Amino acid sequence: MVKLTIIGNDDTAYELDVQDGSSVMENAVRNGVPGIEAECGGACACATCHVYVDATWTEKVGEPEPMEEDMLDFAVDVRANSRLSCQISMSDELDGLVVRVPEMQG
Repeated sequence: MVKLTIIGNDDTAYELDVQDGSSVMENAVRNGVPGIEAECGGACACATCHVYVDATWTEKVGEPEPMEEDMLDFAVDVRANSRLSCQISMSDELDGLVVRVPEMQG
């Protein structure tokens, strides 16, 4: 198990123990984190699981792949640290990851 913290758009911190290989989106949905709609179920076909990666983690999480980058065009208030949470796979390297849910989803 690895640690993941998702900060909701109301500033509630959801501190989760998650399985290696699971996505941030799967864990958000499983734990009822508001604001992560995940309408496409993790297929990278919508932008309703948009999150901001904490600045201390952006390098480790990495840049979005081209398909994800295209889907981020549909997200609201995209920033340099924006990612789709369905595309972030948890691993030992990301133990302690912190992401924030935007105020609004697309």
